[in-house]
Amino acid sequence: MIPLQVTVVRTTVRLDERLMRKAKVLAAREGITFTALIEDSLRQRIARSGQPRESGQSLPVSGRTGGLRPGLDPGVLTDNRKLADLLDGLHGPS
Repeated sequence: MIPLQVTVVRTTVRLDERLMRKAKVLAAREGITFTALIEDSLRQRIARSGQPRESGQSLPVSGRTGGLRPGLDPGVLTDNRKLADLLDGLHGPS
């Protein structure tokens, strides 16, 4: 039998602090790592979501008009770090 090869990646995820504490307690109670709990939860959620949308399927579109919030730099929307800082309140709009 050929062993299954899995590629592991590192990523940063921003979580609600209370949610993370509860998840770590649950993982410890179940005798698994926090990472294993997250992976298992994601697998379950993906399995429940059904099949991915097929290309060509239309998505809902808002009928509202407007645009960006006044003072919001459109460049922030293409830079994840700048956007995260803005959302975290670390820096105001440029």
